Amino acid sequence: MNEGITLFEADGSIERALVVVAHPDDIDFGSAGAVAVLTAAGVEVAYCLVTSGDAGGDASTHSKEERAMIREREQRAAALAVGVTDLTFLGWPDGMVEVTLELRKAITKVIRLKKPDLVITQSPERNWDRMFGSHPDHMAAGEATTRAVYPDARNPHFYPELLAEGYEPHTVKMMWINMVGATLAVDISDTFDQKMKALRCHESQVGHRDDLEEMMRNWAATTAAGLGLPEGRLAEGYRVVTTA
Repeated sequence: MNEGITLFEADGSIERALVVVAHPDDIDFGSAGAVAVLTAAGVEVAYCLVTSGDAGGDASTHSKEERAMIREREQRAAALAVGVTDLTFLGWPDGMVEVTLELRKAITKVIRLKKPDLVITQSPERNWDRMFGSHPDHMAAGEATTRAVYPDARNPHFYPELLAEGYEPHTVKMMWINMVGATLAVDISDTFDQKMKALRCHESQVGHRDDLEEMMRNWAATTAAGLGLPEGRLAEGYRVVTTA
C-alpha cells in the first residue's frame, strides 16, 4: 500500500451504512463494489437518492414521470445485485439540486431514521480532470450530505419539527467520500462482477455501451494501482473523514 493509504478490512465496527447520491446509477458507477464488500461482511446498507433521474441523458421520448419510474425500477434492481433492499428516493428534480436547508433537512431525516455508523457520498469539490464526474447535482448532494452529517443530524436544536415527529438526533461516526485524495482503498476484485451486474441494470443509461465492462475494469485497475494495491487488483477509493 502507498503511504497514507489504508486497505479496508471489515472488523465489525460498521454495522449500518447509508449511501447518499444525486442520481440512480451514481452509486453503481462509484461505489457498488464497496457496497458489495460491506453487505458481504454483514453491514446493513441503505441508499438515499436525491433525485429519480428524470432528466437522465437517454434519447427516449418518455415523460419525466415515466423516466423517473423507469430509473427507480432500475436502481432497485441494481441495489439487489449488491445486497441492498432499503432505498429512499427524495424526489428532487434532476439537474436542479442545490444545497438548501430543505435538502439538508430531508437528508438529516433519513440519517436520523437509518442511524448509520458510516455515510458514503459524492465529492462536494469539482474535479477538473474528470468533468463528467463533477455534475452540479453530484457536488450539491455531497455538500448537503456533509452538512447533514455535521452539524444537522446530531443537533437536537436543528429542525425541531423532526424531533417532534420522533426523529431523534444521531451522530455519524465517519464518512467515505468519492474524491481525489483518497485515504482508503476498498479492494473490489472479488465483487467486481456484482458491480457490473448492478450497472447493467441501468439499461436506459448504459444499454448502448458495449465497452462498459472494459471501461469500468480500467478505472478500477487504475484506482488500485494509484493506491498501491498489487498488480491485477481492482479498487474503489475514498477520502475518510472522522465525524464523531
